[in-house]
Amino acid sequence: MRVLVVTAVPVERDAVTRAFGGTPEVLAVPGAELHRCGAFDVLAGGAGPAAAAAAAAFALASSASAPHPYGLVISAGIGGGFAPAAPLGSLVVASDIVAADLGAETPDGFLPVTALGFGRDRFVPPPALVREVAAATGAAPGPVLTVSTVTGTAARTAALLAAHPGALAEAMEGFGVAEAAERAGVPVLELRAVSNTVGPRDRDAWRIGDALAALTEAFGKSAPVLEGWNRHDH
Repeated sequence: MRVLVVTAVPVERDAVTRAFGGTPEVLAVPGAELHRCGAFDVLAGGAGPAAAAAAAAFALASSASAPHPYGLVISAGIGGGFAPAAPLGSLVVASDIVAADLGAETPDGFLPVTALGFGRDRFVPPPALVREVAAATGAAPGPVLTVSTVTGTAARTAALLAAHPGALAEAMEGFGVAEAAERAGVPVLELRAVSNTVGPRDRDAWRIGDALAALTEAFGKSAPVLEGWNRHDH
């Protein structure tokens, strides 16, 4: 099975491809390039849900007429973890991919877009695949929030957890990748390595190198699971 992996930036893409060894084959797609490592095509699609959705959609469309189109799309990279559930350097695999700030602010609090009567605010990856990846990598399964603005205050952290109890991490691309995958009829997964704690912004406390190393290790351990998965529970 061919797998499309979408990261935000090249350093995340390269962390993923290091898991497979060797030198990736570089292929052009509209607006970007794919780094191919066997069954895995890894794409740095840009930061934020819009860029990620566009990049994933172009790659999926380019694959649709190929002899072996993609059977799985993964949003991957580093992200913020909600303490204490997701400490620095740990891994999170999304049980739910949630658009955390897509909706409306009201005097009574945040309303998701679904409460306004249109759209959707989450995608649910295949549960069996989430369990298998969690077992292979040691990742914690739980909701991962997609935000357009990274959290930088304690008040915003509390508001997100109040609106989305049980959330483990936040990042900026998962929901966009999931939108593209859903429209192409391909299942989606999100895998994040925690580089910082969600809360007051403190760049000195970030551990980006450790998170990238954890991302590489995660793909090394999960590759057999991802390649062998057969969509039986999708």
